Amino acid sequence: MSYLSRRPSGTRPTHAMVLAAGLGTRLRPVTATRPKPLVEVGGRALIDRALDRLADDGIATAVVNLHYLGDMIEAHLKHRPRPQIVFSREPVLLDTGGGIAAALPLLGAEPFIVVNSDVFWLNGPTSALSRLAAIWDDEAMDGLLLMHSTVEAFGYDGLGDFIVDPFGRLARRPEKEISPTLFTGVQILHPRLFKDAPAGVFSLNVLWDRAIEAGRLFGMVHDGEWFHVGTPQGLADANAYLSTAFPDSRRR
Repeated sequence: MSYLSRRPSGTRPTHAMVLAAGLGTRLRPVTATRPKPLVEVGGRALIDRALDRLADDGIATAVVNLHYLGDMIEAHLKHRPRPQIVFSREPVLLDTGGGIAAALPLLGAEPFIVVNSDVFWLNGPTSALSRLAAIWDDEAMDGLLLMHSTVEAFGYDGLGDFIVDPFGRLARRPEKEISPTLFTGVQILHPRLFKDAPAGVFSLNVLWDRAIEAGRLFGMVHDGEWFHVGTPQGLADANAYLSTAFPDSRRR
């Protein structure tokens, strides 16, 4: 049975976390005076684009973690009508795993979506978040990552991240080899993934590796466009694409 035909859990996530605490060092000098989530692509802030996707898919509550220039992000989101925004402040930057672990009390006991606030994607024929929710199998999965073709990603020149087998299970890219897929920064996680997690600062990679060993980390390949905006050149490329393909790109 392929992962596309897995039995769905029947439960759609109602909560999400948007990772917005990072320093954005690779995007300097753009991020010298504003946090990366507030950088605009196609005339709209990256974090608003992510929250728009979540709202469109019925997410009721989004937890946003804050550290670098967090007051600016909080002020920007103050009057946003949906989803409901709850802030998780990090006096010390906790990295991806530590940041989510600290916010778990705000995310509930059911699977939740995690979106990096600095990623930008366009949906294919259907919503990427809806596709993830549709194949989530609560009995088999602790994590389900949205993947994308390495060679078809805009502004990306890395080696990729994972191998996806015919059943959707993920394995790490072998060292010095190129993987056909990269992680997009969008995923569904179950709170049980964080059982016995390290305290304080740690990368989500620690828990991914544990889930891979247990055969419980899965991936789904995105069928729309994905943009790497981690550098000034990547940002320029994304804006150039949108201005050409979608003149009113704020609606995308």
